[in-house]
Amino acid sequence: MKEWITVLRAADAAARWHVHQRRKGSAQEPYINHLLEVASLVTEATQGKDPDLVVAALLHDAVEDQEVPPELIAREFGPKVAAIVAEVTDDKTMEKAERKHRQVATAHKKSDQAKILKLADKTSNLRAIAFSPSPDWSVKRRLEYIDWAKSVVTGLRGVSPWLEEQFDRAATDAERSIAVATSRT
Repeated sequence: MKEWITVLRAADAAARWHVHQRRKGSAQEPYINHLLEVASLVTEATQGKDPDLVVAALLHDAVEDQEVPPELIAREFGPKVAAIVAEVTDDKTMEKAERKHRQVATAHKKSDQAKILKLADKTSNLRAIAFSPSPDWSVKRRLEYIDWAKSVVTGLRGVSPWLEEQFDRAATDAERSIAVATSRT
């Protein structure tokens, strides 16, 4: 019971930390929707047996997007959660192309928990491309993102067949949405 109180505390913290952040898509959804979707995917993939991973899913973008100190996450949610968050956090001091390359190159080296979290994150991102793409993203950029996400996920496979199926479906839906959009023009 106590661990699920921590999950709710993490959801509250995530909502507060990301309160002014919106998704890039045309719907401009509150960013917390993404964090909740990732946490839901992680919960289903683990059948609710890993509350620390659910907490990490809720907080996975806090360091990167809101500059929340990792020490704060460790103090409030424990070193295990902080370690998972650190494992999926990009180093923003690197150029974007290098960060993207590093995700592909290191995906297979991640812990199983980090792999599940990354897989859920990429699934959520592809769902967003399918249902609410950024108006600033060209067809080419969306297709490049899908291809890159598939490359990252190649190194994540083997941890959750159910979640891999969700990712594959999201990739197909994202590609289909692009094909449909371009056939209308």
